[in-house]
Amino acid sequence: MAVFNHPSFDNHEHVMFCHDEESGLKAIIAVHNTNLGPAVGGCRMWQYESDEEALTDVLRLSRGMTYKNALAGLSMGGGKSVILADPKTANREALFRAFGRAVDSLGGRYYSAEDVGVSTTDIMIAHQETPYMAGLEGKSGDPSPFTALGTFLGIKAAVKHQRGLDTVKGLKISVQGIGHVGYYLCKHLHEEGAELIVTDINQEALETVKNDFGAIVVAPQDIYTQDVDIYAPCALGASINDHTLPLLKASIVAGCANNQLAERRHGEALKEMGILYAPDYVINAGGIINVSFENEYDAAASTAKVEKIYDTLSTIFKQADEQNRTTGDVADEMARAIINAAK
Repeated sequence: MAVFNHPSFDNHEHVMFCHDEESGLKAIIAVHNTNLGPAVGGCRMWQYESDEEALTDVLRLSRGMTYKNALAGLSMGGGKSVILADPKTANREALFRAFGRAVDSLGGRYYSAEDVGVSTTDIMIAHQETPYMAGLEGKSGDPSPFTALGTFLGIKAAVKHQRGLDTVKGLKISVQGIGHVGYYLCKHLHEEGAELIVTDINQEALETVKNDFGAIVVAPQDIYTQDVDIYAPCALGASINDHTLPLLKASIVAGCANNQLAERRHGEALKEMGILYAPDYVINAGGIINVSFENEYDAAASTAKVEKIYDTLSTIFKQADEQNRTTGDVADEMARAIINAAK
């Protein structure tokens, strides 16, 4: 399995493959860039189809964290980790203790936190083996509500830019993925009067959103074809791809999932279709912003910084229009300028 010539390798500083025979841990930790500070990014546990798929995911996610932290104005570099395992595994205690030891071996170059398939409880287990964990219970805690708030405000920024509206009231929004963040996002959208169409593989989560917010439930494969104003991808990445692009009827793509574009060229395709895209690592930065306040936690200060996502996206949308470029290219250029200045 090649690393240095991997399509998603982006001059990563460190890629570590971890294995612990006793617990069965198989993990990859990727430190992308530490110009702005120690790398910070969550740990994802997923039953990947192959080692290659896991490597691609961690390389892309870690790069995204570098750019995310830069544009959020944080003194953090970018990193990410993935555990190759069924999220329903029963051996979580041993698994996350082993993971904690692996993180500890990097000596503070990388701080981990929760992500898909991982809870704050898991992170607290890993924390018993290393101080290099973030999003801890009793401190900043679950980052999901803050990620959802930033995503909600990012959606409003997109609606304001494209349609001149200050509200999502009456708009139809499809939400793909009803995890912790997806639920809180639906709550914000519902409270402002949006009509929700949702999907997930978790039937219990769908029933909850249906009962709480009057959402219409559709099958996973049908979410792309819904006649909506906004498509909000909030599950795993690469949902914007060659297959799904022709199916979209939304004029805005704005959600909290990471790596929403399967390839960079899909950002160009969205632009050509007249669809406004909110770069994922900008709109979903609320969680890591909240974690950045952990040592001296202040929820009000954290919320105020999350609210700046609206302004950052508004700037990106405006520059993209003025320069006839994709929003992703503009965001990347802004992030690289911050990262290079800190070199």
